[in-house]
Amino acid sequence: MPLSIHAAFLASLPLAANADVQSVLAPRSVEAEQIAEIGRVMTISAALIFALVLAVLALALHGPPRLRARLSRRGLIVGAGAIFPVLLLSALLFYTLRAGSSGLWRDTEPAARIEITGEMWWWRVKYLDQQGRTLFETANDIRIPAGVPVEFVLKSDNVIHSFWVPNLAGKLDMVPKHVNRLRVQANEPGLFRGQCAEFCGAQHAKMLFDVHALPVDDFLAWTTAQRQPANEPADARLEAGKKIVMQACAQCHTVRGTAASGTLGPDLTHVGGRSSLGAGLLPNNVGTLAGWLADNQHIKPGNLMPSFDQWSGPDLRLAAHYLESLK
Repeated sequence: MPLSIHAAFLASLPLAANADVQSVLAPRSVEAEQIAEIGRVMTISAALIFALVLAVLALALHGPPRLRARLSRRGLIVGAGAIFPVLLLSALLFYTLRAGSSGLWRDTEPAARIEITGEMWWWRVKYLDQQGRTLFETANDIRIPAGVPVEFVLKSDNVIHSFWVPNLAGKLDMVPKHVNRLRVQANEPGLFRGQCAEFCGAQHAKMLFDVHALPVDDFLAWTTAQRQPANEPADARLEAGKKIVMQACAQCHTVRGTAASGTLGPDLTHVGGRSSLGAGLLPNNVGTLAGWLADNQHIKPGNLMPSFDQWSGPDLRLAAHYLESLK
């Protein structure tokens, strides 16, 4: 196998392995299925029209003289060039509007209401009660119940972002001083990847998030656990790590149940239970936590968190172990 072909094959493996995690071609909700169906109809229609135009062009250039003369008649030109496109495009427009307006549960109360705010460059996630009050806050890691409608309340306090989970719904912008609402219903439990789909600054491409669709009972158990304060340190090592985190991080981050009550950065109360760090950049474990603390400005330049590269190796490990224990 030539080197270039071999390299292309290897490069395609991760994409193939994760194709169903972030793809409009693998719909996992009612809304995504509607979008996929509209896409198929539009693609097939465009392909048929293109083939028809090429066939007529071939006949006009190389067909029998009698047929070429018929193709030059004014009535055929007006019909094929004006009336046919208007009728066909009107039919497609009617189909698209009708298909896109069905199944949105406008009159159905959502099983969960989640407020998501686009930050620079991460996602602030708040779970709300029926009165709109915050139950708890997390970041970049969204859990929803499968099989029931969920409402996302989309906001931005800085620039325009765009919330997009291809497997679950279409894109919806997050506009400063404006609230947009998006309803989705995952057909079954699963893990789906989302991202910002509107250029919002230097780290736009590194603004990812995960959506975990859980069975309803598992979702309720998770929300109950998330409402609890942070775990108390179980040993002297975790106590020492907590002291370091409280001294360095309390002004920007909240850890419920401790003195840390900052609101600039993500809520860290249960950070150890999240699937990734840095808005989808790193897997979440002790090693990556220490690396993020020490060198996050190299990993994600320009984010608002300073790098703690002045900390010693033991201090980094202590802080990372404490954060990892917050589940």
